[in-house]
Amino acid sequence: MPVIVVALVAVLTADVLLLAQPRASKTPPRQGQAAATAPAQIRPAPRQTLVAESGPAPEVKPLGTLHKPNLFVVTRKPFTTKLLEKVARLRGVRALELADAASITLDGKRVQTLAVDPSTFRAYTPKVTAASDPLWKNVAAGDVAVSFVLGNDGGLSLHSRVNGPAGPLRIGAYATTGFGAVDAVVSRQTGRRLGLPRDNALIVSAPKANSARLRDSLLRVLPKGTQVAMVNPVLPPAKKQARVWAAGALVSAAQITVALKAAASKLGRPYVWGAEGPDTFDCSGLVQWAYAQAGVRMPRVTHQQWVTGPQVPLSQAQPGDLLFWRSDPTNPGYISHVAIYWGDGKMIQAPRTGDVVKISPVHTRNLAGVVRISPALAARVR
Repeated sequence: MPVIVVALVAVLTADVLLLAQPRASKTPPRQGQAAATAPAQIRPAPRQTLVAESGPAPEVKPLGTLHKPNLFVVTRKPFTTKLLEKVARLRGVRALELADAASITLDGKRVQTLAVDPSTFRAYTPKVTAASDPLWKNVAAGDVAVSFVLGNDGGLSLHSRVNGPAGPLRIGAYATTGFGAVDAVVSRQTGRRLGLPRDNALIVSAPKANSARLRDSLLRVLPKGTQVAMVNPVLPPAKKQARVWAAGALVSAAQITVALKAAASKLGRPYVWGAEGPDTFDCSGLVQWAYAQAGVRMPRVTHQQWVTGPQVPLSQAQPGDLLFWRSDPTNPGYISHVAIYWGDGKMIQAPRTGDVVKISPVHTRNLAGVVRISPALAARVR
């Protein structure tokens, strides 16, 4: 049976998120409801199938107004109508959506999962995902929609059936929730069958409110133990000024040497989605493990590692810098892959399921940028 676990993500992450483990709108929601000198621009991905074919499926309501999620709330007990009314009255809150949040075992992998009402939750996801009627019909019919990264890199192919907490589940779509670490979505009915806790999560849309202040207000009105993470945070614009990075503020030559040797010692080891070493790795797991051997505390996932230091042009990349890509067609702005620059136009990476840790040429398609690690900054990103 699933167990509830929640972890907050710091504001330093651009796409922050956080979550729990298994069990609407401003009025309380219904129950159940090395070449280039600059990073390459995002290019449209080739046309590819993102939704599995299906037979007759339950109807879902047409997409209405999109609501950008700004805060994600997880409680230890189910939300009550009284609590929902308190949240709805907070200044700046425009829309709310209930969900069930949990971490479940899917195909042997621990996957952060939401159980939702497909007809209403779709409005809180990025437009590519929100607009797909076939995707949400498949979810309503009992399929699981997994993130493109979990599906593509983790080896969960469309139409396949994978083991879940209560028997096989069909992979019905690749889709992003826009919540960073949430890698699977099911219907609330399916969530009940899987044993997810009920009504323990709330998505808050407050596009005109200061997210940090609203987070503080939520923590004051909700029970002790509530976790609130900022997603797409609305914050006052920071004063723009060039930051000068002292030599000692960035990863040292000695640390880079240790990290590169550590990564190279794992050449040929298999890629496993979610693996952190020492024998199997995913892309960000390899980065975290290699730098840990050099005494550098790196955050766990790609979108967090993206904000661990200053960006530098690809033409100025040095061994040990991190290379990032945006390759998720369901969320083109999401950081979905990372590698360590090896030097001489090459990188060391853990590519995807079926592949191994290897050194390969750097490619610039969908390259998001290059980051030089600051150990002090990296240690603060959560």
